[in-house]
Amino acid sequence: MNNFIHETCYVDDDVKIGEGTNIWHWCHISKESSIGEKCTLGQNVYVGENVKIGNNVKIQNNVSIYSGVDIEDDVFCGPSMVFTNVINPRSTINKKKEFKRTLVRKGATIGANATIVCGNIIGCYSFIGAGSVVTKDVKNFALVTGVPAVQRGWIDLNGEKIDLPLSSKKEITFKNDGIIYFLENDILNIK
Repeated sequence: MNNFIHETCYVDDDVKIGEGTNIWHWCHISKESSIGEKCTLGQNVYVGENVKIGNNVKIQNNVSIYSGVDIEDDVFCGPSMVFTNVINPRSTINKKKEFKRTLVRKGATIGANATIVCGNIIGCYSFIGAGSVVTKDVKNFALVTGVPAVQRGWIDLNGEKIDLPLSSKKEITFKNDGIIYFLENDILNIK
């Protein structure tokens, strides 16, 4: 399996790129970053210093992944979505020592033009609707939309909405495609 890195890309020193990863036109991969196997980076993607990207991650056109952002396996970042890394930026003040960590957990989907404010965790298999602004942690399997983003429901492993209430004190189960989901104390998990 080979990599494809378009000739217009700039890849700094000390970068790790896994097998089968494709990096398209006008991308910049900064030093000491790592990109896993079988990833796709669309046109005009920027990967900042020390960023870690897992395996099988799809990053669409015009996405910038700044220092402080870590992305686990099987994540989808929609076109022109935005990560930040400083809460209160000023052009006259260097705030590189104030970068806040953002973690995007396994299987999450971030829709086109969404904004992820730094310092938050995007839960496993969660789904961030297009144009949403995430200002706080997102639960595993949560479907969030809006400005600011609020939870509207639950989503399954296939990206389909699950018919469950947002919260329940007692355990509620839901079976889909042979997988059992259970909701208890406002947390959705699989068995």
